[in-house]
Amino acid sequence: MHLLVDIGNSSIFMGLEENKKIIRTYRVNSDTSKSSDEYLITLFPLLSKYKVEDALICSVVPILTGVMKKCIVTLYNIEPKIMGFGMKTGLNIKTDDPKQVGSDLIAVSVAASKIYPECLVLDLGTASKFLYVSNNSLLGVVIAPGVAVSTKAMISHAALLPNIELVPPKKVLNTSTIPCMQSGIIYGFSSMIDGMIYRIKKELNKNELKVIATGGLSELICPNCLTNIEVYNKLILDGLIEIYYKNLKWV
Repeated sequence: MHLLVDIGNSSIFMGLEENKKIIRTYRVNSDTSKSSDEYLITLFPLLSKYKVEDALICSVVPILTGVMKKCIVTLYNIEPKIMGFGMKTGLNIKTDDPKQVGSDLIAVSVAASKIYPECLVLDLGTASKFLYVSNNSLLGVVIAPGVAVSTKAMISHAALLPNIELVPPKKVLNTSTIPCMQSGIIYGFSSMIDGMIYRIKKELNKNELKVIATGGLSELICPNCLTNIEVYNKLILDGLIEIYYKNLKWV
């Protein structure tokens, strides 16, 4: 059994893999103020019961990379592998500087390429990313603010706006503060996604381009979009499986 770990700015998404299938997942909040010992208090009850032989970490939060590495060493007495530049991925990265492309975007693109030879991938997390993938190549990216980040910014800069639960209101137009905010956030982001998809398809001249989505907020936002979007919650873990087995010298 192998442990796959995706460390993002908002959460740490973990999957236990056996025979190239994810058999269990866990998600905990990312907190750069926590030490490895504090994370162990949370992770030990979740992960210690599994016999893990190897691990792969994909991270965009360097300080938490070391923290998670220490946790894995303590839990399993193994040295986890860290995904980085030069690793075999099977993905051709057609950007100005491939070294700047986040390991999470690479893993998501690898997994998406296994679903459709050509598609647009939405990764809705701390940032909202649009990835154009074709023939095992990452050909273009859009990065926009994420739902949670924008919501926090609005609330922190408007003294009279309360913290709210992010759920879709029954109507677009409302007459009280909380559903008015919920409408602007949920339907506003859904409309932004629809608009960006339209522009990307028009620029590529590919009206029938498949669109898939992943990320912690995909289930919240995508059902409210007008575009047909397929949601894959474990896409990044599926990508990490592919990358792990492409580097068999580790096994």
